[in-house]
Amino acid sequence: MKHQRLKTSPEISKRMAHVKTKKNSAEVMLAKSLWHRGYRYRLNYKALPGSPDVALTKYRISIFIDGEFWHGKNFEQRKNKLKNNLN
Repeated sequence: MKHQRLKTSPEISKRMAHVKTKKNSAEVMLAKSLWHRGYRYRLNYKALPGSPDVALTKYRISIFIDGEFWHGKNFEQRKNKLKNNLN
């Protein structure tokens, strides 16, 4: 299935180009905590499907850190403001 091409303004494209996908604050906090507890890991490990944010290869554990913005925090209140991708 192909992805649909959304109509975006140059301002939106510029803003989205600056969104950090690696080393965000939640990822860094978790990585530091794991390191101090003696767990060794790989960040954004491309050898695994989906490129998990943190991979504990010794224990065969993958961790994906998803923020609230992308996963619908207060969606019921904010859905009326959506202009693109309504389908």
